[in-house]
Formats: sequence, structure tokens, C-alpha cells
Amino acid sequence: MLNVGLLGCGRIGQVHAASLNRMGNARVAAVADAMPEAAQALAGSCGTRAMTAEALIEDAGVDAVVIGTPTHTHYDLIHAAARAGKAILCEKPVDLSAERIRDCMRVVEVTGVPFMTAFNRRFDPNFAAIQARIAAGEIGAVEIVTILSRDPSPPPPSYIKGSGGIFRDMMIHDLDMARFLLGEEPVSVYAVGAALVDPEIGAMGDADTAAVTLTTASGQICQISNSRRASYGYDQRIEVHGAKAMLRADNMLRDTVEIAGPQGFCRSPAQDFFLERYAMAYVAEMRHFVDCVAKGRAITPSLADGLRAQLLADAADLSWREGRVVRLN
Repeated sequence: MLNVGLLGCGRIGQVHAASLNRMGNARVAAVADAMPEAAQALAGSCGTRAMTAEALIEDAGVDAVVIGTPTHTHYDLIHAAARAGKAILCEKPVDLSAERIRDCMRVVEVTGVPFMTAFNRRFDPNFAAIQARIAAGEIGAVEIVTILSRDPSPPPPSYIKGSGGIFRDMMIHDLDMARFLLGEEPVSVYAVGAALVDPEIGAMGDADTAAVTLTTASGQICQISNSRRASYGYDQRIEVHGAKAMLRADNMLRDTVEIAGPQGFCRSPAQDFFLERYAMAYVAEMRHFVDCVAKGRAITPSLADGLRAQLLADAADLSWREGRVVRLN
């Protein structure tokens, strides 16, 4: 039985708690949050202990920690957990600074603790099936990947202020997915962006609408489209075109009911947001983490994957601000 401590009892902490509660080989051993009432509430629902983050990390009864706290706290928690010998699952982005992520990589390497970056979309059954079929050669050599990711509505300005911007906060999932599907590292990034949804986001120096083109050394192309607004629900689609065929994953709808009449065919809207759309992915992600830690297997996505996605996000942000192609080493 793997005893897991949850650092952060907000929305994502509750998701991870629900995933752990479904498993027979892991349990929520303790929880911690800067808001004591949040920690007490989640502890009560899981039948576990609420502790301070420091006490949880040092507790000999905790084997692994899940870091679901605000991004700016990750660095210190990773260092403390690694030095305490805990396996770590950390939400993205690991940090808003690539150099600080490299610091985290060093302490994880020195201590030898297992580490997983929480790019949950790799574990979505549809996206994972696409990657597996690419790897099996079903569509031949990948030529162009198209990723569409659009939120139903923008977050409040208070969130935008500390998010690191649309490329580091929102698109980072898609940048990791691009690497996952291309099978080759991008060597150039070109980004455009605008504030078309909420002028206040633009006034804060961020974009709410963005597109990126990634190119690999062999010439593969990935196009990513992001928006903070979609009137029809949470838009999550992927298409991969290859030399022999094309693979596509469409949106998950609220239900599969379709009505047909003189006005045409009408289907349900897309699911509302990430909690519904990626519910199965979160469970599969946690199961992968728990099984790898328990059996001593290598974990993916790794901390290096978190760094590479961050470097792509940094390059996209620079490209947008300077209006030029950014080349990566």
C-alpha cells in the first residue's frame, strides 16, 4: 500500500484524492493546505489527517507526495520532498523559470527519488490511443499535427496575474502533447497572440487568443490553437496527418444523443471543462504514478519533460512578444 500525502486541497487536490480513493494499492495518508479549513474538509472526506506541509513531508508514514499547490510554491516543496526521500507527482508547470526547474532536476537526481510531471492529457484514452497507433506505424511518418484547445471562459484577472501567461499556463499542456505525438523535438517556434476575449487580460500584458507553429529538424509541423473562450463548451481536439493515413480525436460531448429534423442534425455541446473531460485521464495518471513507484519502474512524463515543455512555452512567449521565429538549441 503506497501512502500518499496531498499538498494542496483545492480543486486539483480533490481530483487526485478521488483518484486515490478508487485504488486498492494506494491511499491518502495525509493532506495539507495553506487554508486550514480546506485541509480539514478534504481530510474529513478521505478519512485521513490534516497536517502542515512541513510535517507531512517529514512524516515517516508518507511514501509519496502530490504537489497541487500554486506554481510559485513548487520549487521549495520539491526540494523538501526530495530531501525527505519522497516520490513526487507535481502539477504543471513545475515552475515558471526554466533555471529553477533545472535546480529541481539536480536535487531529484542527487536524491534519486521518483518524479512525475502531471501532464495528465497523455493519459487520456483517446490521445493515448492516437500515440500508440502512431508508434505502431499505422499512419506512416507523421507530417503535421493539429491541436485545438479552447476553454469555455477566461479565468479572473487575479488568476492571470500569477499564471505566467497563456503559453506557460494554458498552452503548456498542448506543447507537451505536441512532443508526445511528433516523436521528435521541435527546433523552431513561431507564435501569435491577441487579447480578443477580455481587454483586461491584454492590459495585464497577456493574450487570451494564441496560435503557435512548431517545426522539427526533419520538417514535421505542429499547429496549436488556444482560446480562453468557446461558446460551445470545452474544446479539445487533435488531428495527426501521416504519410499513409490520418488519426483524429474529437470532442467529448455531454451525451451521445442526436436529434434530426427539418432543421438538420443537432448534437449536444462539448463537456463543460477539464474536470469532466479528463476525469479518466486523472485516474490513469495516478495509477501510472502509483504502479511505477511501487514497482520501481521509470516514470513518464519525467521532470525533463516538464523542462522541455517549459522551454517551448518560454520560446512561444518570446516569439509572440518580439514577432519572430525563435530557434531552440
